[in-house]
Amino acid sequence: MGSAVERTDEHVREYLIYRGFTSTLKHLDNDIKVDKEKGFRVDKIIDQLQQLVQNFDLLGLKEYWLYLDRRLFCRLEDVYRTTVNKLRTSLYRYYVINAVQGNVEKTQEFFQKQASELQGQAEWRDWFILPFVPAPELNPAFSPYFSRQWADTFLVSLHNFLSVLFQCMHILYFDAEVQKMTSVMEENEQLRQLLFALQTDQRDQRDGDQVVHHKLPAYVQNMDRLGDTELDLVSSQRVISAATPPSRNFFSTFLPQGRRTPAKSPQVTTATGSSPSQGAVGRKEPPTNQETVQGKEVKQLSNQTLTSESTINQSSNQSTNQSTTNQSSHSRHKRIQDHEKERKELFSKPASQAEKKAEPVEAEPEPADFSNSRAVAEGGGGLSAEQPFIKLSQEEYGEHHSSIMHCRVDCSGRRVASLDVDGVIKVWSFNPIMQTKATIMSKSPLLSLEWATKPDRLLLLGSGVGTVRLYDTDAKKNLYEMNIDDTHPRILSLACSPSGSSFVCSAAAPSRTGSVESVPRLPIPVSGQLLLWDTKTVKQQLQFSLEPEPVAINCTAFNHNGNLLVTGAADGVIRLFDMQRYDSAMSWRAHDGEVYSVEFSYDENTVFSIGEDGKFVQWNIHRCGVKQSEQVLPQDATGPFVLSGYSGYKQVQVPRGRLLAFDSEGQHVLTCSGSGGLIYRLTNGEPAALESVLSLGGHKAPVVTVDWCSAVDCGTCLTASMDGKIKLSTLLAQKS
Repeated sequence: MGSAVERTDEHVREYLIYRGFTSTLKHLDNDIKVDKEKGFRVDKIIDQLQQLVQNFDLLGLKEYWLYLDRRLFCRLEDVYRTTVNKLRTSLYRYYVINAVQGNVEKTQEFFQKQASELQGQAEWRDWFILPFVPAPELNPAFSPYFSRQWADTFLVSLHNFLSVLFQCMHILYFDAEVQKMTSVMEENEQLRQLLFALQTDQRDQRDGDQVVHHKLPAYVQNMDRLGDTELDLVSSQRVISAATPPSRNFFSTFLPQGRRTPAKSPQVTTATGSSPSQGAVGRKEPPTNQETVQGKEVKQLSNQTLTSESTINQSSNQSTNQSTTNQSSHSRHKRIQDHEKERKELFSKPASQAEKKAEPVEAEPEPADFSNSRAVAEGGGGLSAEQPFIKLSQEEYGEHHSSIMHCRVDCSGRRVASLDVDGVIKVWSFNPIMQTKATIMSKSPLLSLEWATKPDRLLLLGSGVGTVRLYDTDAKKNLYEMNIDDTHPRILSLACSPSGSSFVCSAAAPSRTGSVESVPRLPIPVSGQLLLWDTKTVKQQLQFSLEPEPVAINCTAFNHNGNLLVTGAADGVIRLFDMQRYDSAMSWRAHDGEVYSVEFSYDENTVFSIGEDGKFVQWNIHRCGVKQSEQVLPQDATGPFVLSGYSGYKQVQVPRGRLLAFDSEGQHVLTCSGSGGLIYRLTNGEPAALESVLSLGGHKAPVVTVDWCSAVDCGTCLTASMDGKIKLSTLLAQKS
């Protein structure tokens, strides 16, 4: 109840700020400060009562209890009136006992003022002699009330009574609605996967294809976020929307990436000509031709339109509908050509004219100009037809005083947690304003962190002494501290399952170099464990088998429903675990050296990894160890990261945080660099290549970890560097 009220107050406050109702906001803040119900926070109500007792404020105590009685207790059924009376009697006795121990005059004052009210009550008959008893704490009639056990029992009983009362009031249904919606979404996801699996089985039986089975379970074959049937529907919808003339509304371009029609990430192929479709059941090979980009785009749109419409016409078997559809197809095709002609004329203008036309985009954009323009290349000196993002702004968070190790955004996109090498954690928000919410200091070194998924206010903190803490960022306190393993004290990686019921942690043996993480490790991998813990019972569920030998796991990642877990280890091996059977599905050697980062692709048919060898590789999880693409990244994107200073000062840091992050559609990837983040487009050309589309810049020291938040209206890229600075680059996604 308390958390729901706080969230509601925050939403109301943000609304008033947005509307500019500053006077109303001041009145709201004043009312919240003097709120006697304390936002339905039971702990604060108990603290208020104790404070009145400690200050011997009998009048204030009576008024506050009467307010609670009028506001809450009087609405209860008659059967609870006896319980309320007992709690009031115990509260008065708690006050009297405290007065006897601290101020005897207040004891006499209590009985004088309350005599008319209490003298007729049997439970107070023997208490009027209390001020005259020489040593009441030794008297058998009063000694139990002087014990600490009685006071604690009374406070706990009052706390529990108020908690149950608030839970039964049902003033706000936010938490219940969120849980209900989450369960419904999970059920829908399971039913959709079952439907796709049945459709695929029927299609395989009809075609009679011989599928070579591997160690992955059967349900992984159909674990795509979008099945083939749904993909065809989305494709036809995209054709119709693309054939419509571009909107002249400026605000339509601010739609979040997550709300746009999802699409599978383009499959990157190797130079040898191997197709990724060979490893996935029912996948279609993308068409290739030698036409120009714009001509190809128009031809594909028109062909897809004709194909989708002919399919509809065949199913309807009506000649009139067919002729009408062909006419509409011809008109839409003509509009596409007109639109492409406008684009050609715009892009053919000199760079100086294009810059003049693009300037209003960043200052005071006009709807007509903005809808025709594409993007302003960062420092490129003109318009670029391939530019997918515009950098609207870049802010800096500078509360850290040493190099950053981790920087992660929570699931809701409201909070950021950042950890530096000194073990200081900052929990902060950037929307609507940048503000530090909590600062966590630790006596033991901290090596990893991860946000819990449900509830998203909880933070998992892994230390260098074999413990994992569960920290509540709202209450600003530790909920639990779990002892993992004394022989493997370094918690290198944490990952919470999407359901929030469990998390995995990677524990490694002490570093042979003796330091925490300041210098590169020796080439011989150290021993490690991969453990699964239950977040509700706070107990270890199992220990995964790491073959061929126990090794330190550097990075972990779940897929969208938690059925699969991918890990990258210090021996260069990527391991894929089936989380329904809790065993290893497959493993393969991925890099020469350690694996620093692993992530699932958007369609979750592939895995991307970055290793110590400086390679960015895409792997097909349906064909063990088969590369779909391989790119060599600069050293400042993969580490070890080096920061040089005066007098030969040199700081070296091994990667610990995420080195890559994808946008909401999985078509662009953000990586580290020496002066800021770099955004690449995943292409499917021959030979395969990463196409650089935007440099975020802004840093004076090497960037060591990145994250990409698409939960807010505009996508936000976070880049953290070795000088303790974190840059927030707000991006506007261009329509394609």
